[in-house]
Amino acid sequence: MTQVINDYWNHKTLSEMTAAEWEVLCDGCAWCCVHKIQDIDTEEVFYTRVVCKFLDLHRCRCTDYPHRHELVPTCIQLTTELIPQLTWLPKTCAYRLVSEGKDLPDWHPLRSGNDYQIHKQGASVRHQVISEREIDMDHLEDYVVD
Repeated sequence: MTQVINDYWNHKTLSEMTAAEWEVLCDGCAWCCVHKIQDIDTEEVFYTRVVCKFLDLHRCRCTDYPHRHELVPTCIQLTTELIPQLTWLPKTCAYRLVSEGKDLPDWHPLRSGNDYQIHKQGASVRHQVISEREIDMDHLEDYVVD
């Protein structure tokens, strides 16, 4: 395991982080970019196999991150207040972990020094999703994952 000299996530709350610290906390799983369907009656959220058309399926990063909210008005903006409410965030999400007072997993890029480890671990959407460009979005429910 690579020793991290500045493990700021163990010493700061999300609200105390600088903008740069906040941004690099993202592990690159891209689960935020997956289209989800919510049951109106139960409020249960279901993942689909479909991701935003701006997601690079190999790198699991937005191809136009600075303009994502202009291009996709429904693109979620994570905030310290919103994170506890997003029950669909993966248990391994760095923002979720830090908000719960937990440490990052060994494979997280800030701990491992390697952006590939998350994919090797199988914690990202890589090889599990398709782009919304490839489907008829009127039939998104056909792509719900069990």
